[in-house]
Amino acid sequence: MSEYMTPMQRTLKTMEFCEPDRVPLFLLLTMHGAKELGLSIKNYFSEPEYVAEGQVRLQKKFGSDCYFGFTYAALEAEAWGSDVIFIDNGPPNAGRPVIREPEDIEKIQVPEISECPCLQNTLSIVERLNKAADGNIPVISAAVSPFSLPVMQMGFEGYLDLIYSGSPLFDKLMKKNEQFCISWANALFDAGATAVAYFDPLASPDIIDSELFRRTGLLTAKRVISKVKGPMAMHLASGRALPAIGDISETGCTGVAVSAFDDLAAVKEACYGKITVMGNLNGVEMRRWTDDVAEAKVKEAISAAGHGGGFILTDNHGEIPYQVPDSVLYAIGKAVRKWGQYPLD
Repeated sequence: MSEYMTPMQRTLKTMEFCEPDRVPLFLLLTMHGAKELGLSIKNYFSEPEYVAEGQVRLQKKFGSDCYFGFTYAALEAEAWGSDVIFIDNGPPNAGRPVIREPEDIEKIQVPEISECPCLQNTLSIVERLNKAADGNIPVISAAVSPFSLPVMQMGFEGYLDLIYSGSPLFDKLMKKNEQFCISWANALFDAGATAVAYFDPLASPDIIDSELFRRTGLLTAKRVISKVKGPMAMHLASGRALPAIGDISETGCTGVAVSAFDDLAAVKEACYGKITVMGNLNGVEMRRWTDDVAEAKVKEAISAAGHGGGFILTDNHGEIPYQVPDSVLYAIGKAVRKWGQYPLD
């Protein structure tokens, strides 16, 4: 049996492709903190101290190996001028697109991080979590990729039309978005983030043709990740990763989050020694799991990808739904401590 490690030691060890004391568990809970504090989701996200306190309580309650210094993806659309639509039982969504005609791309200005209150709130959350972690718990945050952000900036249909049109406006939009993403990711690291997820669901072959991605989003990812000062993990937000692992490994990312529909053992084999694999519990199905099902799913994932390190157990989307009950989260934590102790056999 390996000596007990802190969550930070455990995570770093597995990312060196060595076996720590047990498989690390990242419970990426963005909204459950509102329940802990008895607040609405909108009120919870309104103050950095609420989110930081929620994360600290959740980490202690369920035994996660990280703090998640992230609020909602629409935050970045908000920084560009979009409205945010809050609902009572789910993540906030981006409102009306700020790019209503392709020609608007010429007019939009790249937001200054220091002048966006919504971004400053998230930086304050990361700073507070970094202080609470005291070097013992990784603080994870996220930035939406320049290639996927336009889905919120101009709507899915309009953006796909732009990609396939071959218009030079696509390159102009990427240039502006890359400038923003690099600044935002580096600001998160300056605030104390240990690692930042590069949320790029459009990179998945489930959404876009692989050859087109290589001519567009892959080049963007390489440019951005090379200019960010800390480790980034490619996150496809439920999209399958296995067919794109070769491309993803060229981006410079240190980790990849994979889908519940990926063959986890095959992904691990393709990534081992190069990229840490994170996944792939199905967050949607998680809402209906019993304790026995949760244990079986955790055991199955660890058996497929746990050997030799290079694996972090987490959900497949980067955000566990608000409806997942505490009983399931307790059962997942219990199962990791039972089946994730190294050596596994």
